[in-house]
Amino acid sequence: MPRKGMRSICFNSKTSSFSMSRYPSPARNSISTGTPPRRSFSESLIEQSIEAATVLINKWNPETSTYAKVTSLFFESKSEAMKFIGCVNDLQKSMHAMVVENSTSEKLVHAQNLMQIAMKRLQKEFYQILSMNRAHLDPESVSARSSRASTRSSISDYDDDGSISHDDEVRNVGDSIDEVEEVSSIAMTDLRSIAECMISSGYAKECISIYKIIRKSIIDEGIYRLGVEKMSSSQINKMNWEVLDRRIKDWLEAVKISTATLFNGERILCDHVFASSDSIRESCFTEISKEGATLLFGFPELVAKSKKSHPEKIFRVLDMYTAISTNWVEIDSIFSFESTVTVRAQALNSLNILSDTVRSMLSEFESTMQKDSSKSKIHGGGGVHTLTLTTMNYLSLLADYSNILADIFADWPPPPRSSLPESYFESRSTDDSPAPAISMRMAWLILVLLCKLDGKVEHHKDVCLSYIFLANNLSHVVSKVQTSNLKYVLGEDWIAKHEAKVKLFAANYERLAWGPVIATLPENPTAAITPPQAKEIFRKFNATFDETFRKQSSFVVSDPKLRDEMKVSIARKIVPSYREFYDAHRSNVVGERNVGLIVRFAPEDVGNYLSDLFLGNNNNSGSTSVSSLYSSSHQRHSRSTA
Repeated sequence: MPRKGMRSICFNSKTSSFSMSRYPSPARNSISTGTPPRRSFSESLIEQSIEAATVLINKWNPETSTYAKVTSLFFESKSEAMKFIGCVNDLQKSMHAMVVENSTSEKLVHAQNLMQIAMKRLQKEFYQILSMNRAHLDPESVSARSSRASTRSSISDYDDDGSISHDDEVRNVGDSIDEVEEVSSIAMTDLRSIAECMISSGYAKECISIYKIIRKSIIDEGIYRLGVEKMSSSQINKMNWEVLDRRIKDWLEAVKISTATLFNGERILCDHVFASSDSIRESCFTEISKEGATLLFGFPELVAKSKKSHPEKIFRVLDMYTAISTNWVEIDSIFSFESTVTVRAQALNSLNILSDTVRSMLSEFESTMQKDSSKSKIHGGGGVHTLTLTTMNYLSLLADYSNILADIFADWPPPPRSSLPESYFESRSTDDSPAPAISMRMAWLILVLLCKLDGKVEHHKDVCLSYIFLANNLSHVVSKVQTSNLKYVLGEDWIAKHEAKVKLFAANYERLAWGPVIATLPENPTAAITPPQAKEIFRKFNATFDETFRKQSSFVVSDPKLRDEMKVSIARKIVPSYREFYDAHRSNVVGERNVGLIVRFAPEDVGNYLSDLFLGNNNNSGSTSVSSLYSSSHQRHSRSTA
């Protein structure tokens, strides 16, 4: 009779095990014939198999041998370990045969007892290998080993003659790596041998239980060491931005490491050890990694949904989106099992929420510009406005994420066509090649900025200052576009059109500010005129130029290139004409009293004045400069007259 509590040993298709339930006990079915049964050849083989198994299995029975209790079979003798596995496999075959040929044999009970002893031994060995080789079976080592193995295979295929040479240092490092990999490879091979033996013998549950406990602890520890831990929305909201920012940066590094090594290495190990059973390797990997992976990919959702507001937040949200999207192929591959669909779903859900957050934050940014009701006067001589500086810094940084933003805004409705100038669509979009959504979005945000700037000068009394202000700010916008990734987002046509607008603003300023000065000089500067006429022209030029310069000297042009272009343009329209008039008619007033008051400026003086424009000198300093220059000019004229 089988002993109480003995494992069922009839073969079961689900567990690969045996059961004696359908077979009668040998004692109950023995029939006395008076003649001993004839032993068949197969029975002899079975007996030999059981005898061999009895000797080896009992040798390593920890309950009957002190030596077996303190010694590792696989560490002590690899050859005997493989022989042990072979004996167990043969014993399993013999048990199959006994069920088919002679289910009444008492040897079947003995074989089952041996099998239980063997499984306890293998269970112990499985645990020891997993425990003692944690360093060599950590996910990073396993994934690196797999990667290097693939690389070596590729090199070998490429260079068949084996003529690759290495420096001694490189060879030593390589040997060291090979030693570590060899230990890892041996451990993985041993685990696989034990797992296959236990699974085929119907002891899958015991094997899986040990594996899950040890390997899950490694994954959980790895996740914790990477700085990822379970958090709630309230905890996120209570954090200072600096603390949360550090957490996000830790998470970004964690995603990179976990997809490349932690989860990837565990998947490789699991697939290798349980290669004989798809269902087992799936269930093992799922139970080991699901909790940690869900925690990892759930963090971005918490951050995106948090009420924490900070100028840097959108960039961190984009960083997290980038981390998941760039690693999505690996994530999808590692967690490809049906039972890990929740991990993939969590990663995708975080992506969607991060996308929504970016779109929402950009809409909020636009709304903030739209609602800007600042009616502060144009100050600083018409320099670049704070709104322009902050907006363009923000957009130029966003342009570094142009590829990600293109993905985020791919299915987002563009601004109304009526909201953008028709010229933009003509240059950037056609029926066959529509403008990318992100290009339209950036162009729209800049247009909103420019409209707000237009509003600030709309009711300004000084039209000249208004044009300087618009030229400065649009020039800054164009400059930021040209020196950032915005140039790729908006394109050369956009830049060319807005550069032309800057020149138009500058030309309008020149016409309005310096047109009256130019108008004081005759169209033909050398034409014959009377001394009183010459005197009147000099007087008008002096007064108009002096007044214009005093007023314009407080204006500033921030961009050096634009500043020089404007000064050169103004000088070309004034200095040559004045020089011709000066050379032709100065002699007509030489005999006048106070000639220095009549001819206050030599052509060189006019050029010097103009070269000092747009540096932002205040009116007082401008007056001092004029007086000083006038004084020196008067002295020169007086000396030359004398």
